[in-house]
Amino acid sequence: MHDTAEVSSEAEISKGAKIWHYCQIRAGVKIGENCILGKNVYIDFGVKIGDNCKIQNNCSIYHGAVIEDGVFIGPHVVLTNDNNPRAINPDGSLKSADQWKVGKIIVKSGASIGANSVVLPNVTIGRFALIGAGSVVTKNVQDYSLVYGNPAQKYGKVDKLGNISRINK
Repeated sequence: MHDTAEVSSEAEISKGAKIWHYCQIRAGVKIGENCILGKNVYIDFGVKIGDNCKIQNNCSIYHGAVIEDGVFIGPHVVLTNDNNPRAINPDGSLKSADQWKVGKIIVKSGASIGANSVVLPNVTIGRFALIGAGSVVTKNVQDYSLVYGNPAQKYGKVDKLGNISRINK
């Protein structure tokens, strides 16, 4: 763990996990064996990360996310958690935490999310699915699917190595 990382004493970090420069890991986070969190990664409270995951530089993983074993998350990816993001109410008053409903994201084993992608709340990304760089994921992604775009759409199937086995035309 790098000296500049800010890790809550209430987070559970397993053996072999590598935490790079300027990471922030909040209370209640659980990080599995052999995970690598790149520079400047933010992991919000209560997030669960399985074994053998790689989360690259500058990612933000917000409360409500569950990341299973062997997931790859490319640089600058954001897993969001608010379906109705607003700072104020219609009367101009600041919204409070009790007005916020956490949306959940589940990223299943072996999935890969490309750089600069955004995953909206209440989405499940299937096992070994491949999300193309720069995508905005707004709905569930099936196991072994290749999706990309804004909003992300299914364009094919991939195998466990990420090889494209079929392209929809």
